Amino acid sequence: MTSPCRILPYQSYAATIPILLERIGAPSILARQRRILIKPNLVNDAPPPVTLPVAACAALVRCCRRWSRARIVIAEGTGEKHLTTEEIFAVHGYDQLARQENIELVDLNEAELIELSDKRNQIFPTFMMPRLVMESFVLSAAMLKAHSLATVTLSMKNMIGVAPPAYYQRGGHWKKSAFHRQMQQSILELNRYRRPDLAFIDASVGLSDYHLGGPTCDPPVGKLLAGFDPVAVDAAGADLLGVPWRQVEHIALADGELGRAEPPE
Repeated sequence: MTSPCRILPYQSYAATIPILLERIGAPSILARQRRILIKPNLVNDAPPPVTLPVAACAALVRCCRRWSRARIVIAEGTGEKHLTTEEIFAVHGYDQLARQENIELVDLNEAELIELSDKRNQIFPTFMMPRLVMESFVLSAAMLKAHSLATVTLSMKNMIGVAPPAYYQRGGHWKKSAFHRQMQQSILELNRYRRPDLAFIDASVGLSDYHLGGPTCDPPVGKLLAGFDPVAVDAAGADLLGVPWRQVEHIALADGELGRAEPPE
């Protein structure tokens, strides 16, 4: 039986992540997959808690390998203007992890694309999406962070990394700047095209004010959370930051369409 969201106290990634994923019923779901795409938050070259620690990704990889024969890839498209995703992987040690585990690293900024359409969308009625994202089981591995435009950046906001800069860098210094003008609606519309199949949030520390730095949560949040409903997981993450989920527009918009922020009574 799967669970929409579970939260566990953080001990270590290696110790806590397997228990967390077992609690949500992940082994049987992962066992059915042919390819699992782990999408970490590697927005730039800043150290954790801005970006996902390589140790957290390693624990996720090892769980996937333990429970599934699927091909595993780690894929990201960094937003950093002056560095490539390959360079960002190297800064954070993901190149070493890939060699150790014999898995592929994919730069989504340069991946093969397909065009999708959704008439409901106002900002992105069409979207250029990496084919790999649409043809894989997607595990969005996010950090617990406040965000100046999105209020919080969690598993659904983490999906912005899939957007190719050739189409979505529209001015400014960030490779995904097309999302800045109407961030909340943009997150909803992107997730209409591809929401995470499994959402994971590293809330072991947390950033309380700003997603690219600033003060950490004091005391550290000390939690890890995961589930198969990204709306429920992100609502729980917002709560850990002290933000009611109804005050996060993209979560409120997604509630009832892409998932359920709260279980039905």
